Amino acid sequence: MSMSDDTTAHVEGDPATDLGTGTPQATWPLYEVFVRGKRGLNHVHVGSLHAPDDRMALHNARNLYTRRNEGVSIWVVRADAITASSPEEKDPFFAPSGDKVYRHPTFYSIPDDVPHL
Repeated sequence: MSMSDDTTAHVEGDPATDLGTGTPQATWPLYEVFVRGKRGLNHVHVGSLHAPDDRMALHNARNLYTRRNEGVSIWVVRADAITASSPEEKDPFFAPSGDKVYRHPTFYSIPDDVPHL
């Protein structure tokens, strides 16, 4: 079989593809992985991975990031679905909240017996 330099064959069972889908790993979407620990209240970003679909991303995240029973819940989110602010725009983006001091409990003391406040 002869191939040109710019053509790559993807065959079932080839390490460049997974589960016989014929989809090259290089084209799989990037997923961001968040895990909630046993004692934690929040999901924490633990890393990224590539997967052919959402279901496989969830299974791969479980296998990769919770091998030692570190978590009780996993979120996987396609990286291209995340919209984030830019660190360079920090001052103008967060400036409107600076003039709303009434949102912060700075004018009175919080009693010690009030938890999680």
